[in-house]
Amino acid sequence: MTSLFQILMLLLGVARTIILIHFIMSWLISFGVLNMRQPLVAQIWDGLNRLLEPIYGPIRRILPQMGGLDLSPIVALLGIYAIEIILRNNAGLFL
Repeated sequence: MTSLFQILMLLLGVARTIILIHFIMSWLISFGVLNMRQPLVAQIWDGLNRLLEPIYGPIRRILPQMGGLDLSPIVALLGIYAIEIILRNNAGLFL
């Protein structure tokens, strides 16, 4: 059962990393550092959007409109951290 706990923590870590990469990439695109006309950048951006939309979509429907500010990545990260805390506090159940 310890391996199940480790696999869950690994998956949460991967999800957290993907969200952070998407967050940083969105800022780089907004400030013109990355060019969306480059095929590699466009493919990575499209892939990340398709991967994260099932997570961001329900969060965006719950959160109020904030103008041009999207807080769904922050809420998703907070949710991942909360799940990690719950798993760590209940790690004894996996032994």
